[in-house]
Amino acid sequence: MKRDVFERGDLTPPNRFEIDYIEPEGAVAQFVTTFYHFRCDDPLVRDIQPAAVGHLSLFPRGKGRMSLPGGGHDPSHEVNLLTPFAQAVHFEVNGPFHAVGAALSPLGWAALTGMNAQDHANRLYDAADWLPAEIAESGTRFCAAYRDGSATAADGIAELERLILAYAKLPRPRHLELMASAGKWLASDLQPDVEDLYAASSFSRRQTQRLVQQYFGVSPVALRRKYRALRAAAMLSQPQLPPDAEAAIAEAFYDQSHMIHELRTFVGRTPARLSDDASPYLKELIDRKNLRELN
Repeated sequence: MKRDVFERGDLTPPNRFEIDYIEPEGAVAQFVTTFYHFRCDDPLVRDIQPAAVGHLSLFPRGKGRMSLPGGGHDPSHEVNLLTPFAQAVHFEVNGPFHAVGAALSPLGWAALTGMNAQDHANRLYDAADWLPAEIAESGTRFCAAYRDGSATAADGIAELERLILAYAKLPRPRHLELMASAGKWLASDLQPDVEDLYAASSFSRRQTQRLVQQYFGVSPVALRRKYRALRAAAMLSQPQLPPDAEAAIAEAFYDQSHMIHELRTFVGRTPARLSDDASPYLKELIDRKNLRELN
């Protein structure tokens, strides 16, 4: 009996992936944490998307779906808008699977989409339904050219950069200041005091909470919880954990079982699995350099 491609099962081994990450440079760097070119030619590809930023991603090869936290799934498209996720989710693709994309910073999400991150959290959208027509049309042309060999991943990344810069519209200055304050607050400690964020904001307490939800997708308390797990995972994925990092992680969580639960929820891995090179895709997205909203 043929196995259902979306049946629960083991993740694709890391030696089956090829992934190139391209650091954004210049003006686009404020909007993109990393560009990437993902390839796996297996007939079934399974991995985990951590709770992190949104993506604008082109799938010239492969079609699949992403599980949703509340149950069900969203299907993939050639030109995809992956919204910010509040927890880790599985994705499965009928391969071969090739993707060229941009992981968006919170500012990049806001500037490119203008969409409330909380209202649209945890979804995999057809970009044609939400973004300017040129983005979907150009992405579709690239996918066809990639398949026939007349375009490379570098061409796709260059086009994504052009499109992001063409359509990104910065939020109003006071909102930019709040986003920067939230980033500094998150970076200050694994478990920063929420009152420090409210004190640094030029908005009222209620407005600050609403704007954090709008731009980051969750409340300040939930945002702190998510990034505590992501930063702890980034530390634990290092070959050698420095003593000061080990002490910071121990202080940030009630106990080991609490830490394991939080890593499973937001990263999709236990601490032991973070150090065994089980997923180069996940490990790159939780790398400290790609949490640049944390300064």
